[in-house]
Amino acid sequence: MTVDDVAPALRRVQWVQACRIVPTRYPSVFLYDRVADADDFDALYALEALTNERIRNELGQIERVPRAQRLFGPGSGPIMAAFTHVNPNGSRFSAGGYGVFYAARDRATAVAETRYHHARFLAATGQPAMHLPMRLYHVAIDARLHDLRNNLTVPPDIHHPDDYTAGRALGARLHAAGSAGVVYRSVRQPKGQNVGLFNPLGARQCLHAAHLLYAWDGQAFVDIYEKLA
Repeated sequence: MTVDDVAPALRRVQWVQACRIVPTRYPSVFLYDRVADADDFDALYALEALTNERIRNELGQIERVPRAQRLFGPGSGPIMAAFTHVNPNGSRFSAGGYGVFYAARDRATAVAETRYHHARFLAATGQPAMHLPMRLYHVAIDARLHDLRNNLTVPPDIHHPDDYTAGRALGARLHAAGSAGVVYRSVRQPKGQNVGLFNPLGARQCLHAAHLLYAWDGQAFVDIYEKLA
């Protein structure tokens, strides 16, 4: 079976409290969170963004998100950011041409995923011992997604630990066809599950839940704990 043969079934995925972890260098509140709807956003954007460089940087490339898919109100900013601040290096289901909002079904899976990726970066750049501050969000997921969790109908390369070639090819095909996204197995956490949303509409109320510190000893993360104060 090749990627071109994959025709994953659609499943409604409803996770009341999925988890997403990002570095604290990203803002926790966005202009999207402070307005109620598209009309309010347009008015505030015309007032602030045209003369405020910080606001423009915060919003990112809003034109990447069709007007009908834009979210506004509390908890919308971290979701929109995944689509307006696209990682040019890509991810498992995107080569960098479009954004994907990733979230895990539980905290342990979100930690395992981010632990792996940030450890690779810190090791590759030779970073000394440090505490990496991260922000945990809880987010509600409700979307009809292409289900990649079945080993019998999905080529193993889709879940390759490091080579994203197959995942990106499938992601590009599904994205171009208007898919809302995928639900798939985590390769970092046994029995863990993740979603990758191709537009913002499958997520709601992405709200701050905790500050985490990832303790890096210069070679690996040796501890991860919650910052209480």
